Amino acid sequence: MKILIIDDERAIRYSLKDLLEMEAHKVETAESGTEGLEKALKERYDAIFCDIKMPGMDGIETLGRFHEEGVESPVIMISGHADISTAVECIKKGAFDFIEKPLDLNRILITLKNATDKANLLSETKVLKKKVYGQEMIGESEPIRHIREMIDKVAPTDASVLITGANGSGKELVARSLHQLSQRSMMPYIEVNCAAIPSELIESELFGHKKGSFTSAIRDHKGKFEQADGGTLFLDEIGDMSLAAQAKVLRVLQERKLTPIGGDKSIEVNVRVIAATNKNLAEEIAKGTFREDLYHRLSVIVFKVPTLDERKDDIPLLVSYFLDQLSATTALPRKEFSPEAVNMLIEKSWTGNIRELRNVVERLLILGSNPVTPQDIKDYVL
Repeated sequence: MKILIIDDERAIRYSLKDLLEMEAHKVETAESGTEGLEKALKERYDAIFCDIKMPGMDGIETLGRFHEEGVESPVIMISGHADISTAVECIKKGAFDFIEKPLDLNRILITLKNATDKANLLSETKVLKKKVYGQEMIGESEPIRHIREMIDKVAPTDASVLITGANGSGKELVARSLHQLSQRSMMPYIEVNCAAIPSELIESELFGHKKGSFTSAIRDHKGKFEQADGGTLFLDEIGDMSLAAQAKVLRVLQERKLTPIGGDKSIEVNVRVIAATNKNLAEEIAKGTFREDLYHRLSVIVFKVPTLDERKDDIPLLVSYFLDQLSATTALPRKEFSPEAVNMLIEKSWTGNIRELRNVVERLLILGSNPVTPQDIKDYVL
């Protein structure tokens, strides 16, 4: 394993380095939090040992920077000035464990094994989740490459994100990708379609309610914000949310606290909010149907998802992907598309975007010839 030791005390650095090298690990050292952060951003380490009391950037600040910069290596904090509150703070900030000085050989090796086992498990789980959710962003066009680059930069942060784009263009896919590649990927991912919930129920759905708070409240209900605690809340079609609900969402984002309907105690929540809309929110603000302060709170990062007509070069790849997907998940045999048929699909205007293209591919699998011909496109698509 490749391990990084960050400690300002030379004796500690090299004694721990010698100990770990005796166990056949490859070890690098850093004498400050700043140097350790630089190395962790350049190299991928299986584990990092980090001292707490260091001049300049101390261990807790270094741990926080690891989280901000998306360093995924498990971090084991070490200190000769340990107390329970410090240990708790380290764990809250994402440390795997906390070890007191003088360092005990068995404790170090056991903690290191547990940390790397957990990291491997998290990595495997991410791969499995990607397979289950099918989180593949298909395409090599410039707009899609730009979206992928933005996701890689934004996902490890906790910044609020606003995703705009037409219906069927893939806004949900961007939101899921942001969650799956984030530090919150093992925590809940909760989706709310704001347009599908009646305005009189949206507050109960988001913030929860207490038994007896209104006629049909026969039991306590935990809202979506509380369900997503520690994870990500995706507010789809947020442009359709009522102004009253918008005000409460803004308050939760500012204070990180909520009060269920009928409740008298505030509940702290740690939620990353990703919102999406197919509306022009600047126009909605001008009409008075969307709060400008909420818009600015949500739009720390804005993704503009391209329409399919803006990325026609990706249509052949998408057709092939949907053919593989549909033949694997249905009883439909895979068919080929003639080059002429594919060209006709490229020339078509796609007002329904990716969703429409998938439906068309499925229709042609059922009704079309093998290979699918231009005549099939005329008969069943155009």
